[in-house]
Amino acid sequence: METPEQTVMERLEHGSAPPPDAEVPAAHTFEVKNVSIWYGEKLAIDNVTLDVAANAVTAIIGPSGCGKSTFLRALNRMHELTPKTRMEGTVLLNGEDLYSSTVDPAIVRRRVGMVFQKSNPFPTMTIGENVVIGLRLNGVRNQRFLNERLEKSLRMAALWDEVKDDLHKPGTSLSGGQQQRLCIARALAVEPEVILMDEPCSALDPIATAKIEELIYQLKARYTIVTVTHNMQQAGRVSDYTAFFYLGRLIEYGPTTKIFTNPGEKQTEDYITGRFG
Repeated sequence: METPEQTVMERLEHGSAPPPDAEVPAAHTFEVKNVSIWYGEKLAIDNVTLDVAANAVTAIIGPSGCGKSTFLRALNRMHELTPKTRMEGTVLLNGEDLYSSTVDPAIVRRRVGMVFQKSNPFPTMTIGENVVIGLRLNGVRNQRFLNERLEKSLRMAALWDEVKDDLHKPGTSLSGGQQQRLCIARALAVEPEVILMDEPCSALDPIATAKIEELIYQLKARYTIVTVTHNMQQAGRVSDYTAFFYLGRLIEYGPTTKIFTNPGEKQTEDYITGRFG
């Protein structure tokens, strides 16, 4: 079986990853400063500071319950949808404080799109309607514009050629992998600045997973992508930077090649090599 270290070394050989000693770049999309999050009395994220690189894929790894998804949702304020949630700290998106009292959470979620673990096309809508629903909810009525954005988004999600003759069919008529790409197209249609992905391939077969991974690689040329994954091989294949979380704390963050081949913390090495988690 391929190990995470082998995955990363293969990327190095093919020139698709930064060198192991690469520094975290100066260009950041997110600046997360001293963020802590509670669900009621439970501390889920403990004083995390992390800068997310622009136009790159950052993977969030760690065992179940370590705060990965909570951290991800804090980047577009979706964690606020859970009752009795409280946050301290600062999250800047391209220099703007996302938690300022003057910032509308709905606008944040439009700027920072999200793809969930389980594909969730709207069952009562066609494939085409699923893609442009975000635009319609934001008041867009120009049908020509909607049609153009529909095709553009489906092409970017590598789905257009497969569904262009079936746009009138229900979104749920697609295969699991196609449904996930449909959800990615839906997120792309409103032209976000960032795409968050929470275990986007966990319910997919290897062929569908490979298509999503290739899509992630292509999209990072235009978007900053942050993805949560339990799959170490996948993190090694798709990410440029990796953050390892444990018990709500950020243990280590840096270029994926360094994290997987020469981690600075023993906890990171133990997790990546399968000693726990």
